[in-house]
Amino acid sequence: MKPEDSIPSSQFNRRDFLKGGSFATLMMMMGGVEITGQTPPKIPQEGDEYEERPVGPPVKLGLIGFGERGRDIAETLPRLPNAPLTAICDNYTPFRRRIQRAAPDAFYTTEYRELLERNDVEAVIVSTPSHQHKQIVIDALEAGKHVYCEAPIATSIDDARAIAKAAEAHPELTFQSGLQYRANPQHLHVMKFIRTGALGNVTMARGQWHKKESWRRISPRVSREKELNWRLDPELSNGLIGELGIHQIDTAAWFLDSLPVSVSGFGDVLHWDDGRKSPDTIQAIVEFPNKVRMVYDATLTNSYDGSYDMYYGTDSAIMLRDSKAWMFKEVDAPLLGWEVYARKDTFYRETGIALVADATKLVAQGLKPAEENPNVESPIYYAFEDFLYNINEKVTPPANAEIGFQAAVIAAKSAEAVREGKKIVFDPEWFKV
Repeated sequence: MKPEDSIPSSQFNRRDFLKGGSFATLMMMMGGVEITGQTPPKIPQEGDEYEERPVGPPVKLGLIGFGERGRDIAETLPRLPNAPLTAICDNYTPFRRRIQRAAPDAFYTTEYRELLERNDVEAVIVSTPSHQHKQIVIDALEAGKHVYCEAPIATSIDDARAIAKAAEAHPELTFQSGLQYRANPQHLHVMKFIRTGALGNVTMARGQWHKKESWRRISPRVSREKELNWRLDPELSNGLIGELGIHQIDTAAWFLDSLPVSVSGFGDVLHWDDGRKSPDTIQAIVEFPNKVRMVYDATLTNSYDGSYDMYYGTDSAIMLRDSKAWMFKEVDAPLLGWEVYARKDTFYRETGIALVADATKLVAQGLKPAEENPNVESPIYYAFEDFLYNINEKVTPPANAEIGFQAAVIAAKSAEAVREGKKIVFDPEWFKV
């Protein structure tokens, strides 16, 4: 049997979802034009790219929760020049050796309040299971610490509202929710295309996440196994749509600059019939204003076609996958000046225009935008880069407490729709902190 703090390769890996997989080969087969950060939406302007955050003073960080996500964070922070990890908390003592290997100079404790009492911790990262976030975040803010809280910020709407209110009560502190795509350069670049009308009239969207894995973790101790499998308990987690779909649905709300008006959901256990109550396959239809609907599906039963998002309009469609994006134009769409010079990939019977982030910068470095960008980091890297910048510059994060709360409301109600197989109409009052 594998050590109880390990996860078989077939198990859920949120890092896989957030990083995605390479799609360039398939896109070339189908005819896509890659959307890159160097090509601005309507009128190309050199320099209209993602602006790197200036490196400010170091911010001493404490990490609460050293599970799978916490370990991913601990691996990412050393790549940032001003993100010293000074303290780590996890109440599962067998993790201590792992923690010492990952951050040998960091203080270790099993009590998060002991971490919050330390003067060498200026900001904390909360990466515990979602249902445990509320009290930790509130206590951290009361202790005068800046907070980065993984998404969803809470499982229940009441807990999410309590977190948002606590953040509002401490305007001198930075609170950032883990909706990391809002800080990712490629997503920021695509957002400009959609917001400036490059798609024409947006008519629909689609998102998916497919990976065959049980999502169940094993441990020789019954109590520990129950702790590890909190995502399979509807009382503790909002399941696939709440833990994963929240990122793609929040991206749609951000791109479309509107909150959803309703959600219809469906879900069942179709393969992993091991006593779980959380569906292994779900579908949802999220309706936005003007009858624009996003169809979302996720499954643990099949890996085909992976994870990506599509946005469709009367002039063109955009595919966003991992660190790449492509625009597929309609034959009657107006010509965009920059597209003459853009790279075009073929996908089956379609031709896509590559939307490449930071293309001008790549050229300046002697690189070709058509090649893989060696400078691209993971979305979580950019999220923490943004977090440190927001702290040092006293800037409100794009993924602030209100945005994190709204995303948690959408996730909770979408999960309810999936569990009960019904349509839920959002009350605008639900989104008010």
